[in-house]
Amino acid sequence: MTQAHQPAPAKASEPSASAYADAGVDVDANDRLIPRYRELARSATRAEQLGSVGAFSGLFDLSAYERPVLAASTDGVGTKVMIASLAGRLEGVGRDLVNHCINDILCAGAAPLFFLDYLAANELSEDDKVAVVSGVAAACRESGVALLGGETADMPDLYPRGHFDLAGTIVGVIERGREVTGELIAPGDVVLGLPSNGLHTNGYSLARSVFGLRPEDGAWQERATRVQAIEPGLGESLADALLRPHRSYWPQLRGVLERIKGIAHITGGGIAGNLERVLPDGVGAHLDARDWSAAWETPPIFALIEQRGDISREEMYRVFNMGVGMAVVVSAADAPAMLTEIPEAAQIGEIESGDSFVSGRVAIMTSDGEIR
Repeated sequence: MTQAHQPAPAKASEPSASAYADAGVDVDANDRLIPRYRELARSATRAEQLGSVGAFSGLFDLSAYERPVLAASTDGVGTKVMIASLAGRLEGVGRDLVNHCINDILCAGAAPLFFLDYLAANELSEDDKVAVVSGVAAACRESGVALLGGETADMPDLYPRGHFDLAGTIVGVIERGREVTGELIAPGDVVLGLPSNGLHTNGYSLARSVFGLRPEDGAWQERATRVQAIEPGLGESLADALLRPHRSYWPQLRGVLERIKGIAHITGGGIAGNLERVLPDGVGAHLDARDWSAAWETPPIFALIEQRGDISREEMYRVFNMGVGMAVVVSAADAPAMLTEIPEAAQIGEIESGDSFVSGRVAIMTSDGEIR
């Protein structure tokens, strides 16, 4: 494990050959990064990619598709990057970013094609920048996505020393007529869940508050020690539990998309908030958290956050994925085959008429009662 990255100390006053470097932007350092980025991008290419990284734009050939419909999404990793900095584990957030974006366009049934990243920082070392982008490249490579380009920006007055932010854009494609829209979801359909491996990329501001990992909670080294200490309730450190890369569900779902009526990526807003986004008017969903608790182990980090922070069960379900990373709606007739083809999936609920829902269109039954 690398050492935790501490914010750089203030520089001593000394003559400089570059006024721009004095202002906080080292052009020479950025020029040194380009060959390293280019090598990473070469590890994540596709045959349809035209040209090479380093031009003013990336080019991609769509002639293999008859009636291509493009799907695009832009997202970030949020304050998970602050925990990654404390733990000195920066590669994982690059994977988080790509996998999150893949899942977003997967909700439309799209196959991911290419990705572009944006890294903004203040005095982040060259090696740390490369670590972040290497995670982006690795996740692209694993999912057959071309890393088409990106941008690294030094922002000395926008971010504190040693801090950074990460965002990216993905573009995918669907043949016209094969889009997954949710429009055909009807009463009697069933909801399948695929497990998460932790928080993925949402709820980290609350988690940092609960575990005392915000800047106001102590000196950098104190917080770095806290995040890397073994938690008895977890059997591992907070860094291990909180920094597991966001899962990509593309490998599990790519071969069964034609039998899926709706897909919800469970991110900010929790299970109910995201599943509602794919339900057509007139229907709702009854989910049973006891079903997925029996099908797979919900990551224990959620119980620790709830207990340590004295957070209500309702708020936990509004903020976190609570062990469900993706919800998929299929017909009751297709459900048995889907469960066979995706062994880790489980039936977690049913679609019902919207007339049975007084408020909200997703109800979740927990061991403590129903949450709407």
